[in-house]
Amino acid sequence: MLSSVQKLPVLLTLIAAMSALAGSATLAQISPARGSLQSADSMPLTDYLGLLGQIAPAAEEGAKAYLSAFQQRCGRALSMAELRRSMTQGEGDPVLMGLIRASHLKDTAARDQWIQQLRCPENNTR
Repeated sequence: MLSSVQKLPVLLTLIAAMSALAGSATLAQISPARGSLQSADSMPLTDYLGLLGQIAPAAEEGAKAYLSAFQQRCGRALSMAELRRSMTQGEGDPVLMGLIRASHLKDTAARDQWIQQLRCPENNTR
């Protein structure tokens, strides 16, 4: 059985895969039962967080901490598209990945350190 620390790379890979798939060409697809399917960018943020929580509760917790810290430090809410990019660009935003890791390990000191490292976009600083 894998330890908590060994499970983390698998968890982060699953989150990145889910985010990438959610943002793929779903906008052009049609479901006969439901009509047009939404892309991840048009999915309500609460639904996206709920999906994260089903896959990995630590990912949902870390994402919520990231969203809250962004709102507090930058003075505006992070959009669904920005959150998805933060998860999927490269290896993911280090602050977001750190918050997910801290949530997984239940390390409040690390969470607080990661929140202090969050930077607002240049055109949106307080």
